Amino acid sequence: MATIGIDGIRKSFGAVQALQAVELLVRDGEFLALLGPSGCGKTTLLRIIAGLETQTAGRVRIGERDVTDLPPRRRGLAMVFQNYAVFPHLTVFENVAFGLRMGKAPKDRVQRQVERAAALLHIEPYLGRYPAQLSGGQRQRVAVARALAVEPEVLLMDEPLSNLDALLRLEMRAELKAVLAEAGTTTIYVTHDQTEAMGLADRIAVMQAGRIEQIGSPAEIYHRPGSRFVGAFVGSPPMNFLRLPVRNGAAALGDLSLPCPPGTAAEVLLGLRAEDLSPAPPGEGFAFTLRVAEPLGSHVLLTGSAANQPMRAVVPYEAEGVGEGFAPGRVLHLRPHPGRLNWMDAESGRALEASR
Repeated sequence: MATIGIDGIRKSFGAVQALQAVELLVRDGEFLALLGPSGCGKTTLLRIIAGLETQTAGRVRIGERDVTDLPPRRRGLAMVFQNYAVFPHLTVFENVAFGLRMGKAPKDRVQRQVERAAALLHIEPYLGRYPAQLSGGQRQRVAVARALAVEPEVLLMDEPLSNLDALLRLEMRAELKAVLAEAGTTTIYVTHDQTEAMGLADRIAVMQAGRIEQIGSPAEIYHRPGSRFVGAFVGSPPMNFLRLPVRNGAAALGDLSLPCPPGTAAEVLLGLRAEDLSPAPPGEGFAFTLRVAEPLGSHVLLTGSAANQPMRAVVPYEAEGVGEGFAPGRVLHLRPHPGRLNWMDAESGRALEASR
């Protein structure tokens, strides 16, 4: 296996800066997700690592080797794309064996590696079939098996599950996590789907406008976002942000006085996850005016406003003080979990360091 080092990678397309001095270190055997909206530069970065795109500046390292100027075939990596990219005229066995045969591997190694990869992906019964005889999920398993069969130092995956339906995507996500954990291959996974990134990755690098906004574990990214962008992009519903006045070192929210980090300006952004709010008696929380209630089985998603700003809250269906009275215009009282407050600069949107 190998580490991956990205040192000051820049990429320009004419006047457009697609990547701006990206620095990143992926650890040996780590599964790292590049997460961000369309156009943020995540696929461009992946293609530069693969050698399919040439950077404007910067270096790429795999293990101890500087691979910046090496062609893809000499970088010791494999790639799985969004489309299945399987050969329709070859059987599943020959598809999985393709990379090994191109590398002129001995027949016994080809047989051994194909069987091992097929067992990992549970496609042994289909080795004699052609891709047209497989479902979409089975074809994607073939593509992953082909990549793993060559035992690459690095596996690069570009939104490999996006063409599958929701139920199959859920199944494949669980399978993929188990397979890659067993294989121990250093993996970079590009996605715009936060659920995939949160469920699969050891760490997530959230990208925006050609830069990495934040790198951290899924829990860190979710509970302690480094900026308003990260908090709004990761999570469903997105994190709530309330712009609040600060007096004597505390932010005023209804009947609550919430201590702010030292040196906070006269106005601050308070970030709150919807599930970190709970019903409270009047006088012990802040007023929330309900606009829409969406029962979702075990809980209810409430959409409304607080401090004249939009807000969402998730509460248990039988929460005390809520009941089944979800008439629009109803005023509830909520209070935040004290350990889940995220303070951010009102101007830059960056997390205040003292709150992290």
